Amino acid sequence: MSFQLVNALKNTGSVKDPEISPEGPRTTTPLSPEVAKHNEELVEKHAAALYDASAQEILEWTAEHAPGAIAVTLSMENTVLAELAARHLPEADFLFLDTGYHFKETLEVARQVDERYSQKLVTALPILKRTEQDSIYGLNLYHSNPAACCRMRKVEPLAASLSPYAGWITGLRRADGPTRAQAPALSLDATGRLKISPIITWSLEETNEFIADNNLIDHPLTHQGYPSIGCETCTLPVAEGQDPRAGRWAGNAKTECGLHS
Repeated sequence: MSFQLVNALKNTGSVKDPEISPEGPRTTTPLSPEVAKHNEELVEKHAAALYDASAQEILEWTAEHAPGAIAVTLSMENTVLAELAARHLPEADFLFLDTGYHFKETLEVARQVDERYSQKLVTALPILKRTEQDSIYGLNLYHSNPAACCRMRKVEPLAASLSPYAGWITGLRRADGPTRAQAPALSLDATGRLKISPIITWSLEETNEFIADNNLIDHPLTHQGYPSIGCETCTLPVAEGQDPRAGRWAGNAKTECGLHS
């Protein structure tokens, strides 16, 4: 966003409609018809068999069948996917969405991941910096319109960053809450890319055991009441026994950022 436009909006006091995203790359390049068709056939043939498969089986299947490059999306809440991908998909890229609102601890985990693993770490950034978003859409959009904030700082940057890939790995777990209870291990996203969730059957306890048993990089906030970590502005600690995602957008009806819905 140009410096002149930001200043103009400041001076006039006007606020842009948050349903209108800023200009810039925010969509995914279509797959070739051949790859799109192949992905569709793979899901039709294998999704049922992979529904309750182990992480190793799902990732080995991916290495054998995926018709192109794969991105491993990392929230940096934990580094389980990084470790699993290093073992089973060593050619895959890591993809981190830096919203500009992360906890400093999350950014430190991302730095350690880049240092520990040989795979390329791609950092997806929003079109607007925080100060630009505040100037154009009003202060604290994450409070006044969290759906628009997530769209501009998560959904659209991910979409733009997935263009080189035939599929992507996610950290979805069915145990994370009712909106994810029936999520498949293998599906197609809206662009026809493979959406693969190798730890879909894992519980939070199993995830934490894997982290401890394999001496993985550990996000310190997961030991301070944050079992699910998003942006610092929209994440609170939760009480023991609560839904792990209860602290995300607390006090708001919102339960998903839009990446998986």
